[in-house]
Amino acid sequence: MIEVVASMARGPVFLSGELLECLITFTNPMSHLSTSASCEMLAWASAQIHCQFHASESRVALPAQGNKHDVQAESNTVLIPSRGERGQCVLDTPPKILFCDLRLDPGESKTYSYSEIVPVDGPPSFRGQAVKYVYKLTIGCQRVNSAIKLLKVPFRVLVLQGMPEPPFPQDEEVSPSNPFLEEEEASRRDARPLERALDMLMVTTSRRCPHMFNITNMRGKVAKFCIFKTVYRLGEDIIGTFNFSEGDIPCLQYSVSLQNEEEIQQPYQRRPGQVISVTGHGRHMESCLHTAASHFSLPIPLNVTPGFSTDIVMLRWRLHFEFVTAREPMEPPIVLQNQSEVTVWAGSEHVDVDTFSWDLPIKVLPTNPALASYMSHFTGTNSITI
Repeated sequence: MIEVVASMARGPVFLSGELLECLITFTNPMSHLSTSASCEMLAWASAQIHCQFHASESRVALPAQGNKHDVQAESNTVLIPSRGERGQCVLDTPPKILFCDLRLDPGESKTYSYSEIVPVDGPPSFRGQAVKYVYKLTIGCQRVNSAIKLLKVPFRVLVLQGMPEPPFPQDEEVSPSNPFLEEEEASRRDARPLERALDMLMVTTSRRCPHMFNITNMRGKVAKFCIFKTVYRLGEDIIGTFNFSEGDIPCLQYSVSLQNEEEIQQPYQRRPGQVISVTGHGRHMESCLHTAASHFSLPIPLNVTPGFSTDIVMLRWRLHFEFVTAREPMEPPIVLQNQSEVTVWAGSEHVDVDTFSWDLPIKVLPTNPALASYMSHFTGTNSITI
């Protein structure tokens, strides 16, 4: 018996183009003092990354795969990293051999290091209503004259898509410089693709430019809305303010929801004009009658998928607003200055209202993978006994 344990050194979340590192330990758990202890042998072991794609048949029309019969796929002595999984493998890296002819004495352990660049041309990890993209690191190992055993470690991939062009030359310093770092060390840091990408991400999402909107319906102006930016990172708070004092129509209540839209690209839609799937990730609701100003704060969860687009699916983000307004003016309660008793004001039992909604598109980008790892349901480790 051999125990195999795989552990990702830096957590289970990575940016595309980042170096994934994993330590894989093979152990013979038998004690050398045991009378039944013996040496254990493995013929070989390898590791590789693959991305599995699965689509809902009721929503996505994929081209036919054909009826070609693959004899090797049915053999349990052929390494197929996606064996036993639903869907199809849309991306995989070449397998890397960890060792050949491993011998483990009782109580002995050996650890091997696997490293691979996460492919930059793949989709992000995503679990939607119609489409799923799942990444796994698969370690395959085999005893002589035995079936191949697979150890799979799921992990999450974030992809930077939709970032605007930088407003500075590519060779210009992006992040604040540290005077305590030597020039050689600082230049080496900037040369790392991950550090450059994170610096660019920070600059893009830190830029503030207030956007003002007049909220109106068919009866007149309801309020003025201000949002300080429209590009955010995972984990950030979306903050907006309302000024109702400039409105002509009384607003009784408003709500703001953070939503994403999952749209199947037209060539793959099961039906023409197929409905877009909408998923909510937070909601703020407030009563605001006779309120001069109000604000909201909606956090973007760390475990959601930033906006992206592939040949099959597009994911967009938006703020969905809903307003309830009165059809007639409503006088505010009057409190006399010399009144000493407590006054209780009761609202009207019946008010004729109008409701309307509005969608504001926003961009949601990834964040530092180390930060996203804290909220990941993946552990970055897994084990198997052979």
